[in-house]
Amino acid sequence: MKKLIIILMLLTLPAFAIEEITVDSVVSLNDCIKIALQNSPVIKRFKYNYGVSKSNVGVAKSAYFPTLGVGTGYTWNETSSNRRGFNSFSNSYSANSYTVQATLNQLIWNFGKTNANIRMQKFNMISSLFEFDNGVLDTIFQVKMNYYGVLAAKAAVDINKANVQINERNYQRIKAYFDEGIRSKIDLVNAEVNLSDSKVLLVDAEKAYKNAMVTLNNSMYIAFAPDYEIEPTETFNLNTYKIDLEELDRKNDISTPPEPVSDAVLMSSVEKIDVLTDYKFEEFPYTFEKAVELAYKNRPDLKAYDATLKAMQENLLYIKREYYPEITASAGYGYRDMNSTNSFNLGVNLSSSLNILSKKHEIDSGKLQVKLAQNEIDLLKQNVYFEVQNAYVNMIELERQIPLLAVKVKQTLENFELADGRYAVGLGDFIELQDAKVQYNNAQHNYVQTVYNYNVARATLEKAMALPQQVTTTIEEVN
Repeated sequence: MKKLIIILMLLTLPAFAIEEITVDSVVSLNDCIKIALQNSPVIKRFKYNYGVSKSNVGVAKSAYFPTLGVGTGYTWNETSSNRRGFNSFSNSYSANSYTVQATLNQLIWNFGKTNANIRMQKFNMISSLFEFDNGVLDTIFQVKMNYYGVLAAKAAVDINKANVQINERNYQRIKAYFDEGIRSKIDLVNAEVNLSDSKVLLVDAEKAYKNAMVTLNNSMYIAFAPDYEIEPTETFNLNTYKIDLEELDRKNDISTPPEPVSDAVLMSSVEKIDVLTDYKFEEFPYTFEKAVELAYKNRPDLKAYDATLKAMQENLLYIKREYYPEITASAGYGYRDMNSTNSFNLGVNLSSSLNILSKKHEIDSGKLQVKLAQNEIDLLKQNVYFEVQNAYVNMIELERQIPLLAVKVKQTLENFELADGRYAVGLGDFIELQDAKVQYNNAQHNYVQTVYNYNVARATLEKAMALPQQVTTTIEEVN
């Protein structure tokens, strides 16, 4: 019964509840993001910086708390005197004492200097919090990029595997033709070379896939990761269009040309040729102008800069108010055992200590710090605008290319099938067949690369806009 309960609990866990990767597990993008957010030392660094800035606020507020001072001491003093002469005498005197004293000092008012310092530290704390949020966005973006890289590398492996199978079939068929005296030796040698080249390309593709997995593991900060698989995403769910070799062998009609390309719109063409499984290019919901507006509103780094500007303004106010004196109250108690004396005092003090020339230069520096902070905000806003613009243009262009390239994959496949049929009945030569095969193979690789580029461009745009993410973390959740 206990085992059954445990199994039921595991089955009911949400998809993003994976805490670590196990052997042969299937991991989703959200799983990888969650693991990265849990393990990232960069995010932890931002949290610790936030804790330091939060403590600085407490230090600034402590100026309003009284300062207690205590002290004790023992004084040993002995004086002796010897005089020699007609009437010689000596004299010795001891004055040892033990003292205890306690003081209490309280700031009453310093004309807003402490308040300005407290506000400055609060804005620094807010800036640290936004820097944490920006670090989270960067971490999520890196995982997405590397995750899409693995999907693209895996699709490339599948394409190269299919290419090896095609070249294996061609080699076996041409060898049979050569043995029958139907084809020349050069066709057989070319088939052998093409088969060897396809195997080399497959090895390279498998190596690229392994490297992509290493890069993904690195972005999740996990070492010695076991072998595991990753799930496709809604926008990267490739179903590589593979040739049915048996169907190709049965194909006798070589007179039918490819279907004309018409209405190559975004969704209908992709669904029609079935290159992707359950793949839908959802139209990006924002115009360029709205994307820029949301970026200015959401970007945590822009908010951090704004908080830094306010901190600099409060720092300038603090410097200016150092011209004013401080009003403090003090109380003290003392005891001296030499004469068994006790003392108690109360006082209100008005004090100021100021180097006027130094303070003038500090004020000038503070004004420049404010201008510098404002200039950084203006510069970042311009950079954000062009960052969003560049990502938006790239995404839209790639969005338009994908259905056209998908149609091209279908066309080159049909062309390859026709060339294969012509070669089988002796109407075409080996060069025509190889050209058709290379075109088909290249079309598939270009299609996969474009889908990868589209996903990268879209993720880049979402990051530039700082859009809410499905999986994220807060500063309280970081260990």
